[in-house]
Amino acid sequence: MRHHDLNTGPDGPWTPPVPDAERPVELRRVLRLFRPYRGRLALVGLLVGAASLVSVATPFMLREILDTAIPEGRTGLLSLLALGMLAAAVAGGVFGVLQTLISTTVGQRVMHDLRTAVYDRLQRMPLAFFTRTRTGEVQSRIANDIGGMQATVTSTATSLVSNLTSVVATVVAMLALDWRLTAVSLLLLPLFVWISRRVGRERKKITAQRQKQMAAMSAMVTESLSVSGILLGRTMGRADSLADQFADESERLARLEIRSSMAGRWRMAVIGVVMAAMPAVIYWAAGMALRAGGPQISIGTLVAFVSLQQGLFRPTVSLLSTGVQLQASLALFQRIFEYLDLRVDITEPERPVHLERVRGDVRFDGVDFHYDRDGGAEPTLSGVDLTVPAGGSLAVVGPTGSGKSTLGCLVPRLYDVTGGRVLLDGTDVRDLSFDTLARAVGVVSQETYLFHASVADNLRFAKPGATDEEIRDAARAAQIHDHIESLPDGYDTLVGERGYRFSGGEKQRLAIARTILRDPPVLILDEATSALDTHTEQAVQRAVDELSARRTTITIAHRLSTIREADQIVVLDGGRIAERGTHPELMARGGRYAALVRRDAENTENAGTAPGDGADADPASAEGARAGGTAAPGAPASTARSGPAGPAPAAPSGPDAAAAPVAAGP
Repeated sequence: MRHHDLNTGPDGPWTPPVPDAERPVELRRVLRLFRPYRGRLALVGLLVGAASLVSVATPFMLREILDTAIPEGRTGLLSLLALGMLAAAVAGGVFGVLQTLISTTVGQRVMHDLRTAVYDRLQRMPLAFFTRTRTGEVQSRIANDIGGMQATVTSTATSLVSNLTSVVATVVAMLALDWRLTAVSLLLLPLFVWISRRVGRERKKITAQRQKQMAAMSAMVTESLSVSGILLGRTMGRADSLADQFADESERLARLEIRSSMAGRWRMAVIGVVMAAMPAVIYWAAGMALRAGGPQISIGTLVAFVSLQQGLFRPTVSLLSTGVQLQASLALFQRIFEYLDLRVDITEPERPVHLERVRGDVRFDGVDFHYDRDGGAEPTLSGVDLTVPAGGSLAVVGPTGSGKSTLGCLVPRLYDVTGGRVLLDGTDVRDLSFDTLARAVGVVSQETYLFHASVADNLRFAKPGATDEEIRDAARAAQIHDHIESLPDGYDTLVGERGYRFSGGEKQRLAIARTILRDPPVLILDEATSALDTHTEQAVQRAVDELSARRTTITIAHRLSTIREADQIVVLDGGRIAERGTHPELMARGGRYAALVRRDAENTENAGTAPGDGADADPASAEGARAGGTAAPGAPASTARSGPAGPAPAAPSGPDAAAAPVAAGP
């Protein structure tokens, strides 16, 4: 099977391009969005045609009333024509309601298709995309840009067909009445079309700027009004500065909104005035023609013509306005298509391998990895050969930036190797189905993400069909059941935004319980206890030991005291394996591992463990969860990017930077 190399460097293809208002968006691509609903649109077209025929029939009936029924005193004909005009009004209203219902339904289905397509594409983007894209920018594309297209996709298509049909039918009727008056009426139409196109291009440029500004403001709100943002702003004394910055962003948006609203408004107003004055021109032209000895025009014909001309005014102006709106909407379509056109490199193979039962044998075969394949930077990993037998344990240690977390990311395919292979039970992970890989590999990282939902719902995210007893068993194994039961609402307790109602150690154990519930045969522990104090670490370590039992375990270790019993310990340095062996073997060598152990012991001895300084020992945090409040400001803050698939890691900054922390497994 063909494997695609992954370029996740700083210049990778996932940074959203800046919208270019001058770059055209193919109208055919926009029209393709409506293709699945062409049957309903055909019905709308029939209703529009019927409504147009009914509307142009009314002036002809009016002419007969004025020229025949009233002058000749034919009351029967008068009643029949009056009833016909009434029936035409009723029929036009019914047709209008039906076409609005159908066209709105089609438009909302297109909106739904766009939202789900963008969301699906973003779900399949690599982690590097999210490390370089502000959350508010992503949210703005889905909410503001697609939301801004609502009027276009729900009514513009119908409006175009309806108004165009009305204009054509009205012009034909006017020609049937008097071609000379029709020529006078349409004399300025080309000028109006040219003006509307100019206005449309102007509004398109402003719309692109406005949507970009809305995205910037949305990103600022998302970041500064999150729990982490509020804590940072207040503790740094920047709350007033942030408020001023938001006011500046809002002021820029307000100015763009005014420009968008007023762009070409005077020119469109001139068109409206001229169109409204056309009846006076028609009366004047008819009178001058009669005075000059031209052909006589009956009163009925003149009134009917003016009625048609007035009827032409509304759809013509609406058609011109719709053209302006459509051009402005193309800027929104362009921003959406930019996301839909993003390249997805980590894809499922055409014929994926499905493993019914995974033993858990993991092998790294000559693995190389670059965050920037095109530059001259050093590789993050180079020539890594490792084997972890099913049920075995591997610990990976090394200095910051040595490639430890990157190695862990390669097993669940959060990144793809740029050289070599990662094998699971002898099968390249790039050949496995996504479902097999998700069931086989569980991840617990230092950065724990919890949804703003109940404890039970957060645990069930890993296994939607889990019973209450299965959830409790997982919590017991993770050493967190007793604490949950002590809360007023038990497993129905809301964890709060990003889990801030729980301490760092509690959140970590909830993440472990979530992974226990999944029961994966392969487990990646990415520095799961490095941010915890010694007291809390012991509690979490008991949960980790329970989770690791009978599973293939790869531990990315920061505190070396937690990995002494590992079957194999590997020391990475500069992306290469510097040492490997068991704890006693490596200590006996007195090499890099022994130096790391001594340094770790010195740091632990110097830091000590003050009573109450641990996350679990923080009475304010624990009491806050019981009382429904938030954790104390000192509680560990999750800075992970929110999203349905868990947090995105920090962006790697080059070959010497540590790999992005792995998202907590569901």
